[in-house]
Amino acid sequence: MNRPPAGRTPLTPARKTIGLLAGLALGTALLVGCSSEGASTDCGLDACTVTFDRGVEARANVFGVEARLVGAQDDQVTIEVAGEQLSLTVGEQAADVGGLAVTLDSVTSSEVKVRISR
Repeated sequence: MNRPPAGRTPLTPARKTIGLLAGLALGTALLVGCSSEGASTDCGLDACTVTFDRGVEARANVFGVEARLVGAQDDQVTIEVAGEQLSLTVGEQAADVGGLAVTLDSVTSSEVKVRISR
């Protein structure tokens, strides 16, 4: 008979299920911390890509801070992240705001795509 090592309780199907559900809940909680208005977010554990719609009041909450599109012209945009305004250019090195790295991925006539990472 296969017995667990001394001092360890065997994992019953109920315990396995509870462990799986707890892991899924934690993973979902980490990814759900994003919300947006006039924007869409695609988040992982350490980075979010925020796609702002141009011509509307576009904002998103990621990693507990608000990011807002202030304006865009050609390949340069002004966004506000955690209360600080940044001027970003496509291809420019990441700007640091409150421990977050912010880069401008692309600008089109209809949207602005920004990457925010921890």
